[in-house]
Amino acid sequence: MTDVQSFFVKSIEQIDQHTLGIEWTDGHKSRWRLSHLRRNCPCAGCIDEWTNEPILKPEDVDDNLSARQIDSVGRYALTIDFADGHKTGIYSFGLLRELCQCEACAAKS
Repeated sequence: MTDVQSFFVKSIEQIDQHTLGIEWTDGHKSRWRLSHLRRNCPCAGCIDEWTNEPILKPEDVDDNLSARQIDSVGRYALTIDFADGHKTGIYSFGLLRELCQCEACAAKS
């Protein structure tokens, strides 16, 4: 897991109905499809707490998933109330940075 203390958020925006963006204080601009974040939800309902294996099947998440609400959790994470009714995941800024789908990050993986 990436060190969450290394990342500070400059701004957060919902780019469109299906895309979330964060600009970090180091200048990096992350982008995610909300469906990608939902498929990578870190909550106990989506990841087995003992084995760390996924419970959620990626094909069960609509590619065009939207969010009803996005809230901050302190100064370290976001919660997302997805349109499919799921809202228990806490997305730390470190996790969000790891899941970044921008062109530069996609080229690295």
